Amino acid sequence: MNVAIPSSNAIAVEWLRAGRRVVSATLVETVGSAPLDPGAEMLVADDGRISGTVTGGCVEGALVEQALEVLAGGPPRVVQYGISDDQAADVGLMCGGTVHVFVHEVLDEHAATLSVVDEARNLGRPVALATLLDGKSAGSKLAVLEEDAIGTLAVSALLDDSVRRDARGLLDEGLSAIRRYSAKGEVMGSDLRVHVRAFASSPRMVIFGAIDFSAALAHIAGHIGYRATICDARAAFVRSPSFERHAEVVVDWPDRYLAGQELGARDAVLVFTHDPKFDEPALLAAVRTDAGYIGAMGSRRTHDERCRRLLEAGMSVEDLLRIASPCGLDIGARTPSETAIAVLAEILALRADRSGGRLAHGTGPIHALRTTTSSRV
Repeated sequence: MNVAIPSSNAIAVEWLRAGRRVVSATLVETVGSAPLDPGAEMLVADDGRISGTVTGGCVEGALVEQALEVLAGGPPRVVQYGISDDQAADVGLMCGGTVHVFVHEVLDEHAATLSVVDEARNLGRPVALATLLDGKSAGSKLAVLEEDAIGTLAVSALLDDSVRRDARGLLDEGLSAIRRYSAKGEVMGSDLRVHVRAFASSPRMVIFGAIDFSAALAHIAGHIGYRATICDARAAFVRSPSFERHAEVVVDWPDRYLAGQELGARDAVLVFTHDPKFDEPALLAAVRTDAGYIGAMGSRRTHDERCRRLLEAGMSVEDLLRIASPCGLDIGARTPSETAIAVLAEILALRADRSGGRLAHGTGPIHALRTTTSSRV
């Protein structure tokens, strides 16, 4: 299976259990361009250890000072950094946008809630983490699952109920956002702000063909949040531990396997088998799913011949156009790892509605302009 990278929640819990005091600086909102999406987090421990980033280096020095003030007894606070001359001189935020960062101490009482969030994410289940930004209980946390909630925002049962309902709605959309409530917890109000970070279920990547390229793709895809499955009808081909190390391994025919799967817009299907008797049933089955990306490996000549056979087999021209082949961006990739990077780059570009060209040759904003964001990893 994919090698897990410790989340900021896991690191915070580890430091707390080691007897350290921990401050979190969490990016809760962006206006205009920003290097990272809301939900990015930096941790500062009382022994000087730092983990994570919220802007890739622009304001981290200033946030460490804010964290030290909290460790010295200061209250939780939402701090804002923009591009005014003074701010640019002080913290170097030059990306053109404004970031709002919530700085607060993570307490021992928060550990159980953070662990619940991590457990759900590791199991691929949707979960949201709600954090109160205002009032005497600022920093309190509530984990919202599909059918349960753990923790409390420590204001009122009404606020917890209101946030649970809103968080489940955000989970359905895969969005993170700040929601506002009255001092009593009513949805009609603006006294209290709550940041809800939604972690939708992990997107899936189904790869047909147990070859080195599949192992490399599953490995790197796992680092950006995909739950990978490598499927091959040839049992002897999937026995290598390199496949099981990074993905679920299935022995089955591709069309039969896909017939039992529900794939959505965030999911991807890759066909790497290099054999028409596997490739074509896989692609015919893939276009019957709602997978957002369908890619196939092969030369242009191979793909042209494949297209002819797929059309003869009954595939429509519209469905044929859903297949990216040769898959990946043109970066000169040759090795399995290079090819995996090229394929993932194309998937990410399409998911973000970007062209995939060189940033140096572009003229538009580097980052999409938004104040809410989908939390995928």
